Amino acid sequence: QPNLEAYKYMLRYNLLGSGFRNSLFVLIVGTSINLLMTMMTAYPLARRSLIGRKFFMLMITFTMMFSGGLIPNYLVIVKLGLVDNLWSLILPGCISAYNMIIMKNFFEALPAELNEAARIDGSGEFHTFNYVVLPIMKPALAVQAIFTFVASWNNYFVPALILTSNKKKTLPILIAQLRSADFLKFDMGQVYMLIAIAIMPVIIIYLFLSKFIVAGVALGGVKG
Repeated sequence: QPNLEAYKYMLRYNLLGSGFRNSLFVLIVGTSINLLMTMMTAYPLARRSLIGRKFFMLMITFTMMFSGGLIPNYLVIVKLGLVDNLWSLILPGCISAYNMIIMKNFFEALPAELNEAARIDGSGEFHTFNYVVLPIMKPALAVQAIFTFVASWNNYFVPALILTSNKKKTLPILIAQLRSADFLKFDMGQVYMLIAIAIMPVIIIYLFLSKFIVAGVALGGVKG
């Protein structure tokens, strides 16, 4: 029969522990840095007046051929002394070539007359970016934010490889540990309870950003 015993068990024994806080920290800090770095890289590359623009785009695209290598990333994390550190889940993904290319295409879809009008009015590049371009780019930022959010929140393999202490483990690791604690005898209600809690932030973010996602698809689409 349906009951709330699994939730009572979680509150009684603090089943989530620090896993939820660790996941939130990696999510908020990682997504914020990713958005900032991606915007600051894509915006100048979207300006056709940038000297060496094609060369920089070629180099960034070239790096996508070697992205996702687990062993090189792990060796870099070891050299930086970030093993069993939450920053090892943030810094390697602080900028994504794929997200940068998508954001660059969004910037290029904006009329160039906006920048020219702002420049004629005496607006500098940073002022134009903050007060003219950025408000229009909210849909594109929402699309990138939700993709980065879901990838960070559901990340299991990399944290399981790098994080060793229980205080640093994230929510997906706790769910997997609860499932494999006793393979022959375990409480499936507790597993489903943790999965339900893990899904709720994704649903909430989607409800808040869904209108921006639709607008972002329309902004990046080809209009006749």
